[in-house]
Order: sequence, then C-alpha cells, then structure tokens
Amino acid sequence: MDNTVRRLAAAVALSAVTMGASWNAGAQTAPITITAVTQAGPTLPQYTKVDIPMLREGLPKATNGKVNVRLFSYPEMSVNGPELIRLVRSGQVDIGAAALTSLSGDAPLLDGFDLPGLSADIPQARKVADALVPYANKKLERFGVKIIATYTYTPQTLYCQKPVKRLADLKGLKVRVPGPALGTLIESFGGQGVSLAFGETYTALERGTVDCAITGMSSGNGVKWYEVTSSLYSLPIAGSTAGYLVNLAWWNKLDPAIRETLEKTFAQVQDAQWNLGEEANTDAIACNTGNAAQCKLGSVATRKPMVESKPYEGDVEALRKVLIEKLLPAWVARCGEECANVFNTSISPITGVSYKK
Repeated sequence: MDNTVRRLAAAVALSAVTMGASWNAGAQTAPITITAVTQAGPTLPQYTKVDIPMLREGLPKATNGKVNVRLFSYPEMSVNGPELIRLVRSGQVDIGAAALTSLSGDAPLLDGFDLPGLSADIPQARKVADALVPYANKKLERFGVKIIATYTYTPQTLYCQKPVKRLADLKGLKVRVPGPALGTLIESFGGQGVSLAFGETYTALERGTVDCAITGMSSGNGVKWYEVTSSLYSLPIAGSTAGYLVNLAWWNKLDPAIRETLEKTFAQVQDAQWNLGEEANTDAIACNTGNAAQCKLGSVATRKPMVESKPYEGDVEALRKVLIEKLLPAWVARCGEECANVFNTSISPITGVSYKK
C-alpha cells in the first residue's frame, strides 16, 4: 500500500471513530440524504481516493446511517465546472466541488487563488487559499453559496500535440485555457487562448481543434489526454485550487449536530486532498510517460507514452514577469480596487508579489 493510500485510509478511520462516538452518544436527528457533485471524472484520484471513501462511504458509517451521500462525478450528472455554482445556488445540488477559477465568471475574485506564476509550490498555494477564503465567501454569499473546504488538483501544465519545450514554443498555437488569466498568459507568448470546458477538451485535442491544453497534471492523466497528445511540458504554470461549495440556505438550516459533523469531515477531506495533490503530481508524470513502476495513482500510457520536457530555466522568471506586468493589472481591472487591496494585504506577504498601479 503506497503512502498516499495509507494516509487517506487512516484519515477515514479516524473520522469514523471520532464522529461515530458523538453520534452513538445519542444524537436524535432525522436521517438526511445529501446530493454532492464533485470531480470532473470518476477515475480521478481526488474522487476515488478521497471523495468516495470519506464522503459516500465514510459519512454514513460515522453517523450510523443518519447522513447518506448521493455522490456523483460531473459526467454522471452531465454537468461541467462552471455550471456547478448555479446548481448549488438553485438547490438542485447540496454540495458541489470545482476549480475556483472556473467559477470566476460569477465572482472574479476567485481568479486570485491561482494567478499564473503566483505560487511556487502546493504548500504556498494552500496558504494563499486559506487567506482568500474569507473574502471569497463574502462575494459568494450574494449567490447563496459558500466555500466549506479547499483543495488542490496537481499544478496546471501543458499537454500538447507537438513538442513544446519552453513557453516561447506556444507562438501560433491554439491552447485550451480554463480561465481568463491563463488566456492572457498564452497570448503573452504568442499563442491563442481557447475557452473550452474540461469535458470537451479530449475531443478538441483529438480533432486538432486545439494544439495544446492546460489542466492539472493528474487531471489530464485521469481522463487519458495522453491518448490524444504526445508532448508534456511539466513547468507548473499555475496552481489548481478547487473548493467544495454548499447551498447557504440549506447549510444554515441543517441540524447543528449534522452541520458540525460535516464541518469536521470536510476539514479532514481538505487535508487529505492537499496532501494528495503533492504526491499525485510526480505520479502523473510517471504515468503519462509510461513509467509503470512509478505510476501508483493514475493510468499508465502504455501504447503511446508522452515525452516530458522539463521546465526551461528562463520560464519561471518569464512567468513572474507576465504576472506582475499583465496578469495582476488585468485581474484588478476585472475585479476592482477591492481585489487589489485584498491582494496586497493578504497575498503579498505570502508570495512576495505586490500589485502596483
């Protein structure tokens, strides 16, 4: 059993023991069924290693059957990320999870979680997320939703049909981007950003509608993008912070004992997902390049392994330059001066990057 699975199994067991004791102590709440739509694919490790054991299986055990979870991935419900905030807002879904930048059309502040070039690694990205959640929830309240936990997919990187060894190689290429900030980044290096839902990207790559696509390293492996691409540029272009969101009216009406149980569960889910994000990145590189011995979480590309190009030395600084000169100003223009103040107050001390007019 690999380290990731051991830690997640321990978290599930601890959750069941800790919460089961309180429910055995005499909670009299009526049973409820929660509808949750979380991951973009049913084979993603975020779904199979965390959501299924800790939510679908763990919550009923921890509450002696008082809380049951109807858990679905996006394809099972025929939805995509940007739709989720509306489904949660309308009450059609009680809990939804999505990459936060995919929801930024409703709340531009959410782009601040993952501005390209901002976070050097996953631990820093978590600090940024912790700092931004209170501000984000103030914005999201007007939509009737709130974030109850954050997590990360693996860092955003480039899957391409032709060799890309540095960002300058994107000149003239059409690149699927999951948000406007990444669109600006691609354009800065001479490419064309194409807004495309995650679930539609495999077909677009297969047909040549786009030349490259950006997503988390593990996410791309989970939906087998290695079948329709050949070049993997493993430079972490941006983070991939996601959130579990709840319908606020539903959440506030929950029995206090149930709400407390859910809060404890999602705190544990949050830790498990952030830990998984770190390990899954290295694993996904091995899986995509056909290294079966090192591929423990994902799917091995056996028929046509990808070729990895490691980060070009000058691209880290090139990313930071674009962030300061273009991405931050563009984000503030979309988001407003309040976002500039939030960035300089809460994010600058973590990252060392400041917004200047």
